[in-house]
Amino acid sequence: MNPVDDEGRVSFDAWVRTAQSRLMKSAFLMTGDAYHAQDLVQDALVKVAARWEKLRDENPDGYARRILYRDHVSWWRRSREFPVVVMPEGSPRDLSESSVDYLVVGAALERLTRKQRAVLVLRYFDDLTERQTADVLGVSVGTVKSQCSAALTRLRKGAPELAAFKFGGASDV
Repeated sequence: MNPVDDEGRVSFDAWVRTAQSRLMKSAFLMTGDAYHAQDLVQDALVKVAARWEKLRDENPDGYARRILYRDHVSWWRRSREFPVVVMPEGSPRDLSESSVDYLVVGAALERLTRKQRAVLVLRYFDDLTERQTADVLGVSVGTVKSQCSAALTRLRKGAPELAAFKFGGASDV
């Protein structure tokens, strides 16, 4: 992004204000770790900023999601560590219903492979179509369908606590 271009800076700043929370939510659901999610979002925003002149008239959200997914996979391949979400000591015992739901869904997503998790996050939490999900992940629509089916089957068997949740119009898990 050219620092002299005030119009570009204003449009980028406006986009960041609207997209940042969506990207953070997706990154957290993919990683299961708030700190790693923040790093992914920050890196994605820097990369979008570098190409803003071209992206602002196209699809910056899709580009940012693609960066989140690919950077997360690259990080995972380098580290081979599996993050574990642990409630900190002294956490409030009276969690709201939405907080409990968030923790239940997050724990269930931890049971999936990285690709299955990414497909579910993009399809049902980011509300992308099968085609859009395939484009973000760089795979075929058939792969999205098969990964989605395998993930939902895995959740039905291994996460009965999700029976009350709906995934994007799909039948109950």
